[in-house]
Amino acid sequence: GMGISGGEEGARNGPSLMPGGPREAYDLLEPILSKCAAQVSDGSCAAYLGPIGSGNYVKMVHNGIEYGDMQLIAEVYDVLKKVVGMGNDEMAKTFAKWNDGELESYLVEITAKILAKPDDITGEGYVIDYVLDKTGMKGTGRWTVQEAAERSVAAPTIAAALDTRYISARKDERVKASAVLQGPKETPNVSKFQIVEDLQNALYAAKVCSYAQGLGIIKSASDAEGWDVDLSSCAKLWKGGCIIRAKLLDKIQAALAADRELPNLMVDPGFASEINDRHMSWRRIVTLCVASGVPCPALCASLNYYDAYRRESLPANLTQAQRDFFGGHTYERTDREGPFHCAWTDAHKGIGDISARTAGEL
Repeated sequence: GMGISGGEEGARNGPSLMPGGPREAYDLLEPILSKCAAQVSDGSCAAYLGPIGSGNYVKMVHNGIEYGDMQLIAEVYDVLKKVVGMGNDEMAKTFAKWNDGELESYLVEITAKILAKPDDITGEGYVIDYVLDKTGMKGTGRWTVQEAAERSVAAPTIAAALDTRYISARKDERVKASAVLQGPKETPNVSKFQIVEDLQNALYAAKVCSYAQGLGIIKSASDAEGWDVDLSSCAKLWKGGCIIRAKLLDKIQAALAADRELPNLMVDPGFASEINDRHMSWRRIVTLCVASGVPCPALCASLNYYDAYRRESLPANLTQAQRDFFGGHTYERTDREGPFHCAWTDAHKGIGDISARTAGEL
């Protein structure tokens, strides 16, 4: 099978092709696929990914990353509109400016065009202001989140994007809730220039997290299924023709090519340095959103993902202690090997063979 991304533009100018199946079959088709696919500076956006199933799987995760990317951009738009107070023209110019720099991507590019488009039906205002705030979906984002859960891979940015689509669909409920539930009456007084600069930094850092999560899902599946998918090839395939094509993918491709065993994109020296330089901007934006009553589920989930991953120590010790308390699930110690169980109170009794208590753990 083969995953294909690109929409109408990809159909005209060449899509991103993600084939998987027998190598012999691919070799026969390669000349055709390479010519049909989008072309970038280092070649065609078509390459062999692995055995049957791998190509469609990579395409599915591509769509999950797409969900995350779109939600991040939507949240930035919301802050620019609701907090900064920008009009559509100014927002369009802001996104267009960002698209000339490190945030260059298809989705940022079309966001600028969408915001600047006058309404073609009434002739008044802009199309975007007439679009009902209900986002549809075909299911690939849901499949990606389900796969992440099945493979025990954290994908909070993608999951937040999916949850937000669910909430958006409950338009009637939200309208009624808006008359009952309250938010902040005032927003913090922050420099407009500072917010815009921080939004650019936050969007870049969060996008890195979205890609990191998607690539983590692909790696987990590839390892489990024996596909041997080259993640740097995935990045190359996504550089042209597809919906998530972005300048950022050049760096992602280089990082994954330099270290095929890279555990997470965030710990690549280049990306680590960039996120370290931007994380305070990211924090200011999330804080501003919370204080203003503007939801930012994907930006916040991405930041929490970053903070959890960078912590040497997490409060998971308490969670595991609770599991041992109520279910005798045992725990590991920091000072010696082996599973242990504690008689936490006088009501707790011995549980016999401790090793048997860990059976069924994922």
